[in-house]
Amino acid sequence: MPKFPVRCLILSILALAGLGADFVRAQGFQTSAPSAILIDAGTNTVLFEKGADDYQKPASTVKILTAELIFQALAEGKLKLDDQFTVSEHAWRTGGAPAGGSAMFLPLNSSARVEDLLRGLVIQSGNDAAITLAEGFAGSEEGFVTRMNKRAAELGLVKSRFGNPWGMDGPDQKVTAREMAKLAAHVIKTYPQFYGYFGEKEFTWNKIRQQNRNPLLTMSIGADGLKTGNIDKESGYGLVGSATQDGRRLIVAIYGAKSAKERAEEARKLLQWGFRNFEEKELFKAGEPIGPAQVYGGTQGSVQLTAKEDIKVLLPRGANERLMGKIVYEGPVLAPVEAGAAVGRLEIKRGNAVVLEQPLQTSEAVEQGSLPRRAFDAIYESAAAAIHQKLSGKK
Repeated sequence: MPKFPVRCLILSILALAGLGADFVRAQGFQTSAPSAILIDAGTNTVLFEKGADDYQKPASTVKILTAELIFQALAEGKLKLDDQFTVSEHAWRTGGAPAGGSAMFLPLNSSARVEDLLRGLVIQSGNDAAITLAEGFAGSEEGFVTRMNKRAAELGLVKSRFGNPWGMDGPDQKVTAREMAKLAAHVIKTYPQFYGYFGEKEFTWNKIRQQNRNPLLTMSIGADGLKTGNIDKESGYGLVGSATQDGRRLIVAIYGAKSAKERAEEARKLLQWGFRNFEEKELFKAGEPIGPAQVYGGTQGSVQLTAKEDIKVLLPRGANERLMGKIVYEGPVLAPVEAGAAVGRLEIKRGNAVVLEQPLQTSEAVEQGSLPRRAFDAIYESAAAAIHQKLSGKK
């Protein structure tokens, strides 16, 4: 059986007609942050990006993934909010008061509820809370880091790597703005029962009251999360945030700002620009045929691909533009094929930028074809592969 190559089907998607001045102005938006991305959570449309795939030091924004692992355990019944974890000497000395960093100020050998530790993690940005959660859940900080990287791979964070749960710099601690925004979107969508912790403006523990470190929460722009981070001058100032206005949620991630003030202002400007300058457009309805995928050895030579949900994008208000779509899959698809089988993805481009990716599935089942049909397909694929090799100069 031949190894099938990745195949592409190009679609021309007429969102409106032509190219408008508003779109040109939108492309001229500037930010001083060296790495930034703005995403519409409802449609997964990328509204703005700059250095979004460059490696950055996450600092305390890594605590979003730490929280996600605990949220997952809570959702699956492996933990309870009232479970108690003990503060080890490592957690106290490395992440607590003696360390001089952001801390929940957990006393050595004391116990704290998981819910309180979560508040200490995401509101107070407590390094001691992060280590205590990691040790309590996985048995050790190292064991928790192994789970972090495994979970990151499951969530599609293919470039990011994690070396600790609280933000200390190191060679194994690197992220991209794009993947941190993706992680934030996952947390918001998957754990609405826990996401509210990120938006609480203060938390008092051991008679010590601390304000939430996220500056967006005080700006009256609909912000309700997530986390800031910086390691002196080593990482610059980073922020992964989210806000809602008129039922629409945007997610922003910026890294490398020169100061806390610049971080706050650039994140605010990006969010406000996104809310003011874009509107939602529907491209395909759920279940609507988007394009065909070739089938190998089936009763028919192709099958239509569809999406489970409506496919929508955000476009600049009043803009007239033609988007380009591309169906990408490994094919032809080997028969028999079940209805609803995951087959590739749809990529939507605005110019050279991919603004949306959506998984696709088969619209119907395709049974295995007769022996003559399978033989014909085999001959056809072999001939097509030979022609491709000749044209590409391969031997």
